[in-house]
Amino acid sequence: MLKIADLPQTLAVFPLPGALLLPRSRLPLHIFEPRYIQMFEDSLKTQNRLIGMIQPNAMSNNENALHSIGCAGRISQFSETEDGRFLITLSGVSRYHVNEEISGFLPYRKCSINWSGFENDLGLPERNVDIDREKLLKLLEKYFVSRGLSTDWDSLTQAEDELLVNSLSMLLDFDSQDKQVLLEAVDLAARYKSLITLLEFALRSGDHNEKIQ
Repeated sequence: MLKIADLPQTLAVFPLPGALLLPRSRLPLHIFEPRYIQMFEDSLKTQNRLIGMIQPNAMSNNENALHSIGCAGRISQFSETEDGRFLITLSGVSRYHVNEEISGFLPYRKCSINWSGFENDLGLPERNVDIDREKLLKLLEKYFVSRGLSTDWDSLTQAEDELLVNSLSMLLDFDSQDKQVLLEAVDLAARYKSLITLLEFALRSGDHNEKIQ
């Protein structure tokens, strides 16, 4: 099992709005821009094969601003297409704080980072937290119906608490700021509460829009 001492102090970062990675979760990515192909190839040569996912900070006046917290993922799978694109999977390792961006001659962005405060990300899945699965699944069913979506309910009902909450946080179509709130949640219980709040707000907003029409 990795320890914080094993992790690098600088990281190639991939600013991608709405793409959320969480520890012990998996994120598929399609890499096709030349700068990110180089980022992928360079990261593949490093000891831990890490890429730092991070959200651009849309609330900043600086169009290049990043949020201060992201999540690093290890390149765990990849395949190359005939035209030179890459389909990769990142396995979430740990969240991190951005200290500062490192200037240089690379086409992609790198940051000086620290991992303090996220020691539990490197541990075992969180269990025995205060999660009302019945409430979550009922809200989720209403959310899917309101958007005409379907899912594999058997897989959802059988998933462990952490897998369920983290998968929904990553997959549901919340905006970037909401995804950031889910990322920064202190623990699984806090992420669950934020997820419930976002689902309830989305359903209320949908009802309001229907009445306006």
